Amino acid sequence: MNPVVLIAEELAPAAIEVLAHDFDVRHVDGTDRPALLSALAEADAVIVRSATQIDAEAVSAAPRLKVVARAGVGLDNVEVPAATARGVMVVNAPTSNIVSAAEQAVALLLAVARNTASASAALKAGEWKRSKYTGVELQGKTVGVVGLGRIGVLFAQRIAAFGTRLIAYDPYIQPARAAQLGVRLVGLEELLREADFISIHLPKTPETVGLIGEKELSIVKPGVRIVNAARGGLVDEQALADAIAEGRVAGAGVDVYAKEPCTSSPLFAFDNVVATPHLGASTHEAQDKAGLAVAKSVKLALQGEFVPDAVNVQAGGVVAEDVRPLLPLAEKLGRAFTAVAGGVAASVTVEVRGEIVNHDVSVLKLAATKGLFSSVVEDQVTYVNAPHLAAERGVEVTLATQAETVDHPNLVTVRGALPDGRTVSVSGTVAHTGTRDVIKLTEVDGFDVEIGAEGILLFLRYADRPGVVGTVGTLLGEAGINIAAMQVARREAGGETLMTLTVDQALGADLLTSAADSIGATAASAADLRDE
Repeated sequence: MNPVVLIAEELAPAAIEVLAHDFDVRHVDGTDRPALLSALAEADAVIVRSATQIDAEAVSAAPRLKVVARAGVGLDNVEVPAATARGVMVVNAPTSNIVSAAEQAVALLLAVARNTASASAALKAGEWKRSKYTGVELQGKTVGVVGLGRIGVLFAQRIAAFGTRLIAYDPYIQPARAAQLGVRLVGLEELLREADFISIHLPKTPETVGLIGEKELSIVKPGVRIVNAARGGLVDEQALADAIAEGRVAGAGVDVYAKEPCTSSPLFAFDNVVATPHLGASTHEAQDKAGLAVAKSVKLALQGEFVPDAVNVQAGGVVAEDVRPLLPLAEKLGRAFTAVAGGVAASVTVEVRGEIVNHDVSVLKLAATKGLFSSVVEDQVTYVNAPHLAAERGVEVTLATQAETVDHPNLVTVRGALPDGRTVSVSGTVAHTGTRDVIKLTEVDGFDVEIGAEGILLFLRYADRPGVVGTVGTLLGEAGINIAAMQVARREAGGETLMTLTVDQALGADLLTSAADSIGATAASAADLRDE
């Protein structure tokens, strides 16, 4: 049965096409709460836009859920902590609508400056009153940008073409970066006092809600025009309406509201307010980009791959192409380590060696952590909840890198200290062949090996002596277990030996114990390294 992807709101056809070949795509009206909760019961992934609420109740109604995808930038309608606690990945499309949002802010600013909307409405009502709707030019004016994130930067670049002076308030950007953009950084109070136009481009956080309120609007430059196409609630709507009524603010362009949908606001009473129903992302291009982006992320997530746009994964961000092949290696090493160790370690170090460390390899620690707990807990282990599982069990996982290596261009080792004081290690590499990458184990607890890290691996430790290979082969053959590969490594003749076998199917605990007893093994374990 293919995984079920539930689409709760309209999605671009191209995005649905990405999912249709590999998944069972189903549709539901996300605003119909009972229908949504019922459909979530069988969903492995759900894709929403802004109208569907995915809260703790919705997450609890979806026992198979692995990923929540928001086809847009914001996550106001997704309860991320509830998803994270369940190991459910949350993804969005952080860059899909930034151009559309920046252009909407520019459109609102121009419309407010030239009284476009009210003049259009008057003309359509039979009034020809040119003098009533005299506007102002942008050239030579000071434009204040509140927030120089991705959208704020795009807005600043576009509005600079009108011959404006740009100032900005953003405590998280370096002055040198602002200078590169031709923007002078100032404090918020200075921006309010100097700007002829103000455009807001901030995320909605507890710190930014109500950032522009009665106090701030009391010190603005007389005749200022204010645009908010970012998030509702950043500007106090009643305070802004009062400032317009008093003439301190000459006009406003508003695309977002504290409560949406919004059909009643004190701002709607003014002809010099251009109000639109949250159209920042409402372009065909933005919707197509958002849908395609999250569809690709959902596909990666359901295939067990790392998703760069996951917002609740510790090692988020773009993974270098050279690092990507090492992700399944690190995860498999984590699984093999837990099998060889026979339990959970007290502390683990993920060591990465070779030229690969010139890239950011922090995601390999996350992948190894995921593998460490895959066979330990009953719930699904994901990139999301793996760090939480480690912390919950008091396992400290660290990363160590070294540019130099031997024998292999790149090498990953998972090394851990067990509660009884023993140290266990498992190492591996990715060999590049002409057609595919081959993941190999190169070391298991101090024994040099070279065997593919795939399928089900058995590890048997015993004292070296003749006849052991035949005994194990016969026992497995009688049980109908086929051996795909085998390697024997020993420290010295007659000394401690490790037999590693790849078999085609899982062994029951009784058969593994029988195999160990038949050769007097001091330790026996199995690791399932099959791709999920």
